[in-house]
Amino acid sequence: MVELNHIDKEILKILQENCRIPFSEIAKRLGVSEATVHLRVRKLRRNGVIRKFQAIIDPEKVGKTLTAIIAIRAEPRKYDSILERLKTMNSICEIYDVTGDYYAILKVRVGSREELAKVLDEIGKLDGVLNTTTMVVLRVIKEDYTIPIE
Repeated sequence: MVELNHIDKEILKILQENCRIPFSEIAKRLGVSEATVHLRVRKLRRNGVIRKFQAIIDPEKVGKTLTAIIAIRAEPRKYDSILERLKTMNSICEIYDVTGDYYAILKVRVGSREELAKVLDEIGKLDGVLNTTTMVVLRVIKEDYTIPIE
């Protein structure tokens, strides 16, 4: 864990709201110099606290109208190679290594049921995948990309 002071935390909160805000505006809000903001953001990036600045795109506006959650059971000895192959699949947005009945949980975004079927076929053919359970998302109740900074 990286040690964060009050200024670092406030910078992170502001950047999560709008990462395109000028450093001069952040400095004005926090009562510090623009150079201070610049140096702190550079330190936060260097330490991996800020991984990257990225636009959050509405998937439906770009044709990715179907979201599914796929749970995977796998042969333990082949699990690492399965994860490596899953990481290369463009339709898979998120991969979580989990505890419980499944080995991994995937979040998939595609444009149609047919595309989802192709993704499921591709996953099912991976050596070591025992079975999958798929849940189609009917509606998103909450999807928040911010991390609470206390």
